[in-house]
Amino acid sequence: MVNVVDEKVNQVVDPGKRDSDPPGFELPLLLFAGFRSIIDRMHAELAGQGHPDVRPAYGFAMQAIGREGATASEIGRRLGVSKQAAGKTVDKLEQLGYVARVDDPADARRKVVRLTARGFDSLGRTAAIFEELRKEWAATLGVERVRALETDLRTMAPADGFRLDVAGWFGG
Repeated sequence: MVNVVDEKVNQVVDPGKRDSDPPGFELPLLLFAGFRSIIDRMHAELAGQGHPDVRPAYGFAMQAIGREGATASEIGRRLGVSKQAAGKTVDKLEQLGYVARVDDPADARRKVVRLTARGFDSLGRTAAIFEELRKEWAATLGVERVRALETDLRTMAPADGFRLDVAGWFGG
C-alpha cells in the first residue's frame, strides 16, 4: 500500500511493557483512516455524478460560504487561512462554476461569494452520498454500533461544534 504509516515509524514503544490495549497512537490514525476512507469514497462517487473536479478543500470552502454567501475575509476566517488563500480557492471554485462573486447589497464596495446551482448540486449530492456511506457502515458494523460510535465521538468532540478550518490546521 502507498502512503501507509508503519506502526513502528516515529513511535517510542517499549515492546517489553505492552499491555492488552493497542498503543495510543493508533486511535488518531484509525480515526483519520476511517475519515479518509469515507471522504475518498464520497469523492469517487461525486466524480461519477458529474463533479470530478471537487476536492476536499473545495467542500470545506463551500460549507464556509454557506447558503447566505460570504466575503473572502469571512471564508478565510472560517477556514483558518489567509484572505489570499481563501481567494485562491474561491478563484478555482469560480472557474469550475461552483461559486460566483456578486455585489454585496449592503455595501457596493464588497463582493460576496455565493454558491451557484452547480455548487448547491454538489453539496446536495455529497449529503446523499454520505447517507449511503453511513448505511454501508451500519450494514457492516450494525446500526447500534454506528449510533454508539457517533454518540461517543460527539461526547469527545469539542462542545463548540464542528470546525471547518481543516486546511489551516494542516498548515495549508
